[in-house]
Amino acid sequence: MSNAGEVTVVIVPFPVQGHLNQLLHLSLLLSTRSGLAVHFASLASHNRQAKLRLQLQGWPLSSLSSVHFHDLPLPPIPSPPPNPHSPNSFPTHLQPLFDATDLLRSPLSSLLHSLSASTRRLVVVHDHLMSFAGLEAAAIPNAESYKFYGLSVAFLGEVEQLRMKGTDLDELFSPEFRLFTDRRRKDEFQSSGLIINTCRVVERNYLKILARTEAYSCVPVFVIGPLNPLPWHDRPNTTRDECLEWLDRHPPCSVVYISFGTTIISDEQVEQLASGLLRSGYRFFWVLPNADQADIFTDESSSRLPAGFLKAVEGVGKVVRGWVPQLDVLAHPATGGFMSHCGWNSCMEAVSCGVPVMAWPMHSDQPANARLLAEGLMVGLVVRGWDRRREVVAAERVEEVVRMVMEGEKGRWMRENAWRISEALRVTRNDGGSSKEALDLLVGHWRR
Repeated sequence: MSNAGEVTVVIVPFPVQGHLNQLLHLSLLLSTRSGLAVHFASLASHNRQAKLRLQLQGWPLSSLSSVHFHDLPLPPIPSPPPNPHSPNSFPTHLQPLFDATDLLRSPLSSLLHSLSASTRRLVVVHDHLMSFAGLEAAAIPNAESYKFYGLSVAFLGEVEQLRMKGTDLDELFSPEFRLFTDRRRKDEFQSSGLIINTCRVVERNYLKILARTEAYSCVPVFVIGPLNPLPWHDRPNTTRDECLEWLDRHPPCSVVYISFGTTIISDEQVEQLASGLLRSGYRFFWVLPNADQADIFTDESSSRLPAGFLKAVEGVGKVVRGWVPQLDVLAHPATGGFMSHCGWNSCMEAVSCGVPVMAWPMHSDQPANARLLAEGLMVGLVVRGWDRRREVVAAERVEEVVRMVMEGEKGRWMRENAWRISEALRVTRNDGGSSKEALDLLVGHWRR
C-alpha cells in the first residue's frame, strides 16, 4: 500500500469496454514509474472484464500485479440484451448501467479519503463521464484531479462547435444518454489538467484548433497517446491465439479483418455483409459477438449468420463469436484491411499497425473518427456516409469497398499512408517523442 513518500494515483474509468481498455493501459504505463502507487477503481464485474480482456490481448496476468484494483459496490441493476432491430445503433441497453454509476460516488469518496491519509499527494484521473470523481477530489486537501478523454480531438472539437452554435447532436447519442451527459456536466469541477489519448502525429491540426476554444484553453493539456501497446514493442512474450495461427496460413495483405467492437448490427445487415464478403472473393476474418451487456458474464450469444454461410466460405473465411487479440490481428502480415465501426481504440490500433480502414461508423464519436481517417489522414474509405446511417449497406457496396481497399490503387495509396503514420507513432512513444515527453512532464508534475 502507499506510504507518505509516494504519490498515489487513482484511476476512475467509465464502465464500458472502450473506456476501461484505455485507462487500464494508462495504469500499466504509470505502474512502471517509480514513486507512483497506481489504483484502479470500478465495479467488480468490470474490473474482472478489463483484466480478462487484457489477457486476451496477450498480456500475462502478472503484468497487473503492480496495479491495486478496488471493487466499488453497486446494487443489482438490469442487464438487458441489446436490440439488433433498434433504429438507433447507440447501446441504449446499457443506459441502466450508465445511470447507476451515480451510486458509485459515495464508495469512491470513502476510498479516496482512505488513500489520501497515507500518501503525500493523491492524484485522481477520471474518465470525463465520471466527473463526480473530480468533485470528490476537490474536497480532499492533498488531492488534485485530471479529466481523461479517450476520444479523438477531431470529435471533441466538433462537439464544442456544435454546442456553441446550439446545434443538437443529431442521433450521435440516444436522448437518454444526452440527458445523462448534461447531468454529469453539472458535476464538473475545474481540473488540474486534461489528459487525451491521441498524439500530434495523428491530430496535430485538430489540437491547434482545440487549443483556441474556451473550454480547452484554460488548463494544461497532456497529449500522451497512443496508449495501446505498439505492435512488436510494448509487451512481454506471450502465447499466440488460435486465430493468429489461422492467419499464418494466408499470404501477406490478403485478409480482410471485420470487427465492430461491442456494437451490434441488425440481422438484415449481417446477411448483406456476409453476402458481400462472399461475392468479393477475398479471404476474411470476421469477429461477430453480441454487443456487451451491463454484465458481460451474463451474455448468451447465438449465431446470426445466413444458413450455409460457414460451409460456403470454408478455407477462405473465419468467423469467431468471442473476443480476439485485435492488436495482434492488425499487426499480422496477412491482414490487408480493417472493416471497423471506428471506435477510437480501433482507430488508434489500426494506424499503429499501418492498416487501412473501411470506415463504417455507428454512433457517438465514430462519424468524426471516420472522417479523420478518410479525409484527414487519408488512410480510410467510408463504407456508408453518416447521412445514410439508417440504411442497410447492400452486399454490392460491401464487395465494392473490399475490392477498392484490397486491390485498387486507392487502397495501395492508403496502405502506404497508414504505414508512414505507424512508423511516426513509434517515434512519438520513444525518448524525445512528443507523447513520451508529455507523459514525463505529467508524472514529473505529480512528483513535484
